[in-house]
Amino acid sequence: MIKFLDLQKINLLYQQEIEQKLLDVFRSGWYLMGEEVKNFENNLAQYIDAKHAIGVANGLDALRLIFRAYIELGVMKAGDEVIVPANTYIASILALSDNGLVPVLVEPDDSTFNLDVTKIEEAITPKTKALLIVHLQGRIVFSDQLKAIANKYNLKIVEDNAQAIGATWKGIKSGNLGDAAGFSFYPGKNLGALGDAGAVTTNDNELAKTIRAVANYGSNQKYINIYKGLNSRLDELQAAVLDIKLNYIDNENETRRVIAKRFIAEINHPKIILPENPQDENEHVWHVFVIRSKDRDALQNYLTEKGIQTIIHYPIPPHQQEAYKELANLSFPITESMHNEVLSLPISSVLTEDEMTEIIHVVNQF
Repeated sequence: MIKFLDLQKINLLYQQEIEQKLLDVFRSGWYLMGEEVKNFENNLAQYIDAKHAIGVANGLDALRLIFRAYIELGVMKAGDEVIVPANTYIASILALSDNGLVPVLVEPDDSTFNLDVTKIEEAITPKTKALLIVHLQGRIVFSDQLKAIANKYNLKIVEDNAQAIGATWKGIKSGNLGDAAGFSFYPGKNLGALGDAGAVTTNDNELAKTIRAVANYGSNQKYINIYKGLNSRLDELQAAVLDIKLNYIDNENETRRVIAKRFIAEINHPKIILPENPQDENEHVWHVFVIRSKDRDALQNYLTEKGIQTIIHYPIPPHQQEAYKELANLSFPITESMHNEVLSLPISSVLTEDEMTEIIHVVNQF
């Protein structure tokens, strides 16, 4: 069986460094809000070229905290609207509704899977306060047009950078394109922890200060609480592991680009639509390699029978989830078509040449 993602094999690439560091942290007796978190925050901020990086418990919390901090700062209030792609993972939308903000769903571009920038303006109302842009599948969604729209309507740009760490647009890293960005370091990400972990990056001093306080029970000083806060902290063990793996993220991403190029060049089947490689290859880090087929379910069953594990990212769009019954009357044909057709093939730095050849051969034989 060719695994969709062999996490054990990926983490064993750094076995010696990780095991030694875990032992060091264990023996230190300090497990929260210590030097490992500080080191990782500093190194992540430096890597992204942002002023601030704040370690938090997970990717959803990263987004929740950004919007919560904007509310505490008076930039937004409950009932305000935020534009978000209709085909995103539900976490992007949960971060909004959890803060009493209203998600306004906009269709994606059929060729990039990302938010269709040309459809943003028609969705803006006097209540719109932000654009939540999602770099889906590892591909950056950003443009001068998007920036111009945000400036014209005085909107914050918040990046959901859960899937695209290391991608760049005109030399600027994802996570440093907007006003703030949320990261997920879920184990299966290109930069993955050994459990849940996340971070926020921003160049806004006030926002960073507020997020730090809100994430720590609303406290910026022990036992003094200025906000009704959350408990969302990155622990020392996860920070230590992430700090090691951060040194190798560019290599991980480059390996994925090479695999993606080969798949695009060699997979050739009339019933399969391949993802496009952006003109500037640095805009994509291929967190997942997503193909489309009207015979998706039959294709997935066939690949399973042939020993190739695949995953659907994602089978049900947010507006059709029971959790968002209030959105059920909305229609997003492009989104719905994507969710019915998408299938993710294995891709990672530990995929061997033989495995790539096998995947290409089996897919072409469908």
